[in-house]
Amino acid sequence: MPHIYIYGPSGAGKSTTGNLLADALDYPFIDLDAEIERIAGRPIPEIMAELGEAVFRDLETAALKSAASGPEAVIALGGGALLRDGNRALAESTGRVALLEADLTTLAARLSQDENRRPLLAGDLQDKLAALLERRREHYASFPLRVDASRTPEEVAWDIQRLLGRYHLRGMGAAYDVIVQENGIDRLGEMLMARQLGGPVLVVSDMNVAPHYGKRVLDSLKSAGCAASQATIPAGEAHKTVETVMSIWRAALESGLDRKSTLVALGGGVVGDLAGFAAATFMRGVNWVAVPTTLLAMVDASLGGKTGFDLPEGKNLVGAFHPPRLVLADPETLSTLPERELRAGLAEAVKHGIIADPELYELCAGGWEAVKSRLPEIVRRGMGVKVKIIEADPYEQGIRAALNLGHTVGHAVELVSGFSLLHGEAVAVGMVAEARLAEKLTVAGHGLSESLAETLSALGLPVEIPKNLPRGELIRAMRVDKKKAAGVVRFALPVRIGEVMVGVEVKDLEAVL
Repeated sequence: MPHIYIYGPSGAGKSTTGNLLADALDYPFIDLDAEIERIAGRPIPEIMAELGEAVFRDLETAALKSAASGPEAVIALGGGALLRDGNRALAESTGRVALLEADLTTLAARLSQDENRRPLLAGDLQDKLAALLERRREHYASFPLRVDASRTPEEVAWDIQRLLGRYHLRGMGAAYDVIVQENGIDRLGEMLMARQLGGPVLVVSDMNVAPHYGKRVLDSLKSAGCAASQATIPAGEAHKTVETVMSIWRAALESGLDRKSTLVALGGGVVGDLAGFAAATFMRGVNWVAVPTTLLAMVDASLGGKTGFDLPEGKNLVGAFHPPRLVLADPETLSTLPERELRAGLAEAVKHGIIADPELYELCAGGWEAVKSRLPEIVRRGMGVKVKIIEADPYEQGIRAALNLGHTVGHAVELVSGFSLLHGEAVAVGMVAEARLAEKLTVAGHGLSESLAETLSALGLPVEIPKNLPRGELIRAMRVDKKKAAGVVRFALPVRIGEVMVGVEVKDLEAVL
């Protein structure tokens, strides 16, 4: 993976933010100024005073070249490190540059409390800083990835993760990387090799996805030195059964997989659930990698290690927690997704906005045309919400149940409709029904369900339970739902945009419908 360079003026918090970001991503951290001092054997003020700025800049270039040629890292740069065209070209060709920016007052206040001397700011700090910022104004403004650094370093580091689509999910067994990367599937092989995920590799895909991306994934794996084969299963929720799992087990045996091998789930949520469960159980557990190709799977189903299959009585009633070793979401794969599937995936993005990201919700509230041009951003933000929730509650003992918003009703609607509604469509219906329930119970204020219905309708999603679905069957399906406890169904209900209440017990299920 490429480096992450943290850049910006003095006082922006590059070193503090870089350290936090490196820790969050489990990357090494390199402070380029510290590297220069190590190489020169003296502090930067001495270098500048005795050898001059030109020599300092040469040392800076040498340190940058050394860092750029090493393993991926978070690298904090000096405030003028990329003024040289060659330095900038090197940084942008080996990673992503995140520019931290803040106003003059904020920067000056921070620098006045900092013990480190900055030779270019010697004298009247406010005047020198203002002049320096003006000289570099166009230079700093030319970087496309800019982050407001006036907030806490923790908030700034999280914003960088969200903007880049880079996460390292902890809390459920071995930690694993979650990466959003355009054309990432062409680098899947080297990503597996970097994580020592051995072969033979079995790529599990379905009949819809395999023709589009199966060969590219196999080519990537083989070019990295992996022995790889592919198993193609029928597409759709109707095939999310133990029989399909058995077919994956048999394909694994035929492909010579052993306990050190890897399964790759290439497809939507059904493929991920089935391949993940097959990996959890084949030879008592092998590694697996999720490569989601639908919007719904990217923002929701691929994260968290929930795997399993359906029974005739209900969805996901048999399964296991078995986290993947890597999740790679390539937004390019959304280009071949049918529009109906794309719209359905937006329901989960809306859900994540309701739970914990009002800005994501507002983005989705812009309607279908506005949303289509910002799908990669929706993927990055949606995945970020789920990553944070999983880390806070890996095994769904508390707040992670918020992710069930819309699903208690939605799963019942999906099942009773015979899966004529897509999962995301059913969740959209479920969210509106559960928002109305929240209003009845005074958990939410009046008008939330209407606002939510307008947002979902503008995305082309259904918001009403189909009239032809028998209410008795819907209630029976909810009673079998895996989220019940002691015979009582527990709901996650919206309070307002950005907040959900979990564990709301509802005995009178008729009131929900």
